[in-house]
Amino acid sequence: MRIYALVGSSGTGKSYQSMMLAKREHVKYIIDDGLLIKGNKVLCGSSAKREKTRMAAVKRALFMDETHKNKVIDTIREQRPDALLILGTSDKMINKIMRTLKLGELTECFYISDLVSREEIEKAQKSRTHEGKHIIPVPTFEIKKDFSGYFLNPLKIFRKLSRENDQEIHEKSVVRPTFSYRGKYTISDRVIREIVYYVVKKTIGIERVIFVDLISGTSGAKIKIGLNAMYGNPIKALMELVQGQVKSEVEEMTSINIIAVDIFVKNIVINE
Repeated sequence: MRIYALVGSSGTGKSYQSMMLAKREHVKYIIDDGLLIKGNKVLCGSSAKREKTRMAAVKRALFMDETHKNKVIDTIREQRPDALLILGTSDKMINKIMRTLKLGELTECFYISDLVSREEIEKAQKSRTHEGKHIIPVPTFEIKKDFSGYFLNPLKIFRKLSRENDQEIHEKSVVRPTFSYRGKYTISDRVIREIVYYVVKKTIGIERVIFVDLISGTSGAKIKIGLNAMYGNPIKALMELVQGQVKSEVEEMTSINIIAVDIFVKNIVINE
């Protein structure tokens, strides 16, 4: 197995550059901050960016937890990749990850300063220092359930191919980890219920909202809604519309991952 490394200080744009480097070197598998990634999919692991402190994040990125480490080792053995790209902040970190995960010899090491300009590195560091933004090299839908409640945004990178007008699109995710905040924010269940009430009540065809229940968990929230619908509307299509609007607006306003929206139609009301 060929093993490549990309080394750069924290916040210099390693995750941003990793997919293009992997493409250039024909590498399908990436290890970044505790995650084992293949293409656009997280195969296993837990992101260091979920940790509440920087120390915990470092331990996660170095695979110091036995369960975490063994799961990644087993997955690598099952997948049997031809090549692997490891991201790290130093040569020492790369070597430690390789020893911990029982990988072979390093094929080649790349340094972020050799791949991008000083201006690009400074821009990336400013984004990290002043805005607390971290990038994970997978699409937002891949990690949304693991980052429920975090400020999470998709980032699409367009890369021109050799043929004129052809483009290749890489989607990455921007996340602000807990340890990058200067304070703490919480969103009460009452606020989420009020958002749901507002979204449902403004939908044409809904007569009244009877109840809204919320079940919260680490991967997101489930919402249960009881309502009365107006007679004369296609119930199935109307409820699917309500489900989509509730999920979209609650996620947009709160950054909480909505796992399910269950709707109970209690009555059909006829206008007199």
